[in-house]
Amino acid sequence: MNHKFYSFLGVFLMVFASYAQDYFPKNDGVKASKNNNYTAFTNAVLHLSPDQTIQKGTLLIQNGKVVEAGRNVKIPNNSITVDLNGQEVYPAFVEVMSGFGVKKPERPSGGGRSPIYDATREGYYWNDHIRPETNALDHFDYDSKTAKTMLEAGFGAVNAHRQDAIARGTGVLVALNQDGDNGDRILEARSAQYFSFDKSDLSQQSYPTSIMGATALMRQLYYDMDWYAKGNVETKDLALEALIRNRDLPQIFVGDGLYDALRIDKISDQFNLNYVIVGGGDEYQRIGEIKNTNATYILPVNFPDAYDVENPYQASYVSLAQMKHWNLAPTNPAAMEKAGMNFAITTHGLKSAGDLMKQVQQAMKYGLSEKKALAALTTVPAQIIGKSDELGTLKSGSWANFIVTSGPLFDEDTKIYETWVQGNKTVVNNKDVVNIDGEYTLQVNNATYNLTITNSMEKAKATVKQGETKMGSEFNYSDGWMNLAFAKAEKDQFIRLVAQGQEKSNLTGKAILADGTATTFTARRTGDTTKDKKEEEDEQEKPVTVALSYPNNAFGFAQRPKQQDMLFKNATVWTNAEQGIMKQTDVLVQDGKIAKVGKDLSARGALVIDATGKHLTTGIVDEHSHIAAFSINEAGQNSSAEVEMADAINPDDIDIYRNLAGGVTAIQLLHGSANPIGGQSAILKLKWGAPIDEMLMEDKKFIKFALGENVKQSNWQSYSRFPQSRMGVEQLYVDYFQRAKEYEALKNSGQAYRRDQEMETLVEILNAERFIACHSYVQSEINMLMKVAESFNFRINTFTHILEGYKVADKMAEHGVGGSTFSDWWAYKYEVNDAIPYNAAIMHSQGVVTAINSDDAEMSRRLNQEAAKTVKYGGVSEEDAWKFVTLNPAKLLHLDDKVGTIVPGKDADLVLWNGHPMDIATQAEKTMIEGVVYFDMERDKQLRETLKKEKNQLTTLMLKAKNKGLKTQAPKKKDNEQMHCNTLVTFE
Repeated sequence: MNHKFYSFLGVFLMVFASYAQDYFPKNDGVKASKNNNYTAFTNAVLHLSPDQTIQKGTLLIQNGKVVEAGRNVKIPNNSITVDLNGQEVYPAFVEVMSGFGVKKPERPSGGGRSPIYDATREGYYWNDHIRPETNALDHFDYDSKTAKTMLEAGFGAVNAHRQDAIARGTGVLVALNQDGDNGDRILEARSAQYFSFDKSDLSQQSYPTSIMGATALMRQLYYDMDWYAKGNVETKDLALEALIRNRDLPQIFVGDGLYDALRIDKISDQFNLNYVIVGGGDEYQRIGEIKNTNATYILPVNFPDAYDVENPYQASYVSLAQMKHWNLAPTNPAAMEKAGMNFAITTHGLKSAGDLMKQVQQAMKYGLSEKKALAALTTVPAQIIGKSDELGTLKSGSWANFIVTSGPLFDEDTKIYETWVQGNKTVVNNKDVVNIDGEYTLQVNNATYNLTITNSMEKAKATVKQGETKMGSEFNYSDGWMNLAFAKAEKDQFIRLVAQGQEKSNLTGKAILADGTATTFTARRTGDTTKDKKEEEDEQEKPVTVALSYPNNAFGFAQRPKQQDMLFKNATVWTNAEQGIMKQTDVLVQDGKIAKVGKDLSARGALVIDATGKHLTTGIVDEHSHIAAFSINEAGQNSSAEVEMADAINPDDIDIYRNLAGGVTAIQLLHGSANPIGGQSAILKLKWGAPIDEMLMEDKKFIKFALGENVKQSNWQSYSRFPQSRMGVEQLYVDYFQRAKEYEALKNSGQAYRRDQEMETLVEILNAERFIACHSYVQSEINMLMKVAESFNFRINTFTHILEGYKVADKMAEHGVGGSTFSDWWAYKYEVNDAIPYNAAIMHSQGVVTAINSDDAEMSRRLNQEAAKTVKYGGVSEEDAWKFVTLNPAKLLHLDDKVGTIVPGKDADLVLWNGHPMDIATQAEKTMIEGVVYFDMERDKQLRETLKKEKNQLTTLMLKAKNKGLKTQAPKKKDNEQMHCNTLVTFE
């Protein structure tokens, strides 16, 4: 059997199949016969795929499918032949991230002032925002108007889903066949399963209220799906059944930026999934981390408009980070290509599909290759939805979805003439309309004129001159015919011309003179129109991009800093160890560790730093911080033990850099105080510009608990969530720990059990594998929680805030709990009225491990001064006071085996101060973590000047963009939100 036989067999089977499917009864008379003719497109430049192009090729289609494409295609007798005369044919584009034709949900009306904490649907999952049973087809209505826009942009198929909820259900794959019905158009009724971190508009159920809550919910969902799939649940759960039913479909997770992508990847790795990730357009900023996800991406190309920075006052609202993203966002697809990553391009985020080509062309100016751009619009989206045999190429058997263009697809002057879908044609631009731009010598009725025609393919214009005299004229060019009327001498004496356009050729046609006489005219083409010099320069000008930094905002590193051996000479060293404060002492740092402490040290190859007159200390450790986070509270339930602050880390937060400038090297990123049992904390080393994984100390397990006004919602006016009193708070702890004991007993019994992330966390507390840092103020509640813990045979690790700690310091010491407090805050709410500045000194005097914390981004970079206050209030020694912000919080966080003292073997987390570390005039000159300098005062001074120049350069580029007529956006002030225990970030 040869190739021709297979071609014949394929045609035969297609024809046979068309007859075999004709099963409808014929009750309305004689039916028209099905048209089984072929259409052959000849003399075309055929782009069969991004990798295969054929010159002078033939494309043969029948019954909506490609029969054959190539150079030597035999054209059957019953064929309609279309000679394309060198025009180009490409596979039609495929969109995989759309809401096309799918009705959007409407928010339910009504609702009281109190949130809804329980699910509202019976027979479905316990959380309303999990809706995998949603089928886009059930809400689909073909949108001819939007389809027309997409066809004009080159799309042949759209994968649409209902863009609502965390588990969103299945999409529907639709061919944009304007001549068919849904029976023809629906290529796949269940094309893919979609997810996001966004809540459903169909429910007011509170949980989740945060990004870490949404992430935790996704994890629990997969545990529950596995439990249900194994037949462990007697009652039916329609949502979980749908999730199980959909798990063999492509899984598409909609993100909103690179940090969503990294969260999605963590879920993917944990549950051995293979998500396709919808990106946010900022992946270029951490392309190495994005590459390590090994995921396929769907990239938006909604690059931001330049900011209107003409007004200097308004321009000051625009941050350097916003400016750099405007400048570098168009490099995102090229960065993904350079990293060797697989991605599709989507219209998602664009106002109209008609804007797509302009955006793709912009990305190509910034380095995206033509081949990769075509693949991103055709083969990759087809691959994502498992339709490579049907869409994205022009191979035999695929749908006859293609576009006919005037030239190479991505050239700015190229027009899409036609978009074919399932063998049905949509005319986008008339093929007979040719480009007649040019300079002409017009001769009519023995008179000569100069004729200039510009922009003929869009909004055509013409000017007529005789000598230096410009004549009044009206010009129209439509459907390949030009009509020109101009006044010869008297303004009301018009000559009218009509002719058919000929590309780059002379124009000849009919002329009607002012007196009505008919004659002919000739316009001899003398050359191309002369472009404005500035316009030519603009076209040839290469895009100017600023350097990427780590992180890509103010004070980022051009290159990530590296570990360096250093020798500090003649410093006053605060060891925090038995050696105390050592004067004129040397400290050697090697391989990120403290190697030696002593006098007259030397080390070949080490950078020698003269520290004469300066003080060297360990880095400050903040036991209670809320910087470097996208959100702080998960307030949707009275216990959120399952959520992880590690899922909400913002490594680009400028407060990291500011903390380093204040000598802070490590923090505990704590959950807020919205509920009695908060979320799991994250212990971070403030490695500015590093990946999150390098900052995070995952072996340190802590959790936030809270007491007092916040957890019983005294100030929130919410009356539907337990507890509402301090008595209720105690009962809640007892109930949850009792449940945890019972859960552990079941888990250890060998019987099947449902994995519950919340209970797993509480069991870790019972087994001293996770430690509690408890937000606290009033002595009665402090006593209460210690007694509850003792009744369950574990201990509280730290009371944080604890402004009445001085009242119960002896009991705290007996229990073994530490105290991390403010130096002198008081009276900012009722339950802190009894706070005194002697609190830290009194707890310390009773043997309590005492620390000073911040709970505030501004205070955290001045903790050295907060420590000094305890010398004044209570007479604490300078050495002990300094330990309140270094060694003691390290002990409370179980970090003292790594940091907190300057002794050989410890991590080189060090700060070089230009004076006494607790003097208000002292500044940190260098702050290092594990031998890497993350803050340097001299570099900071240089950076401030560099940043001014960089911002001025970007301002100039934005002004140029506006002068070119490009669209701009108004400056928007983006404040860096300062988060505290009670901060609630709006989450939809």
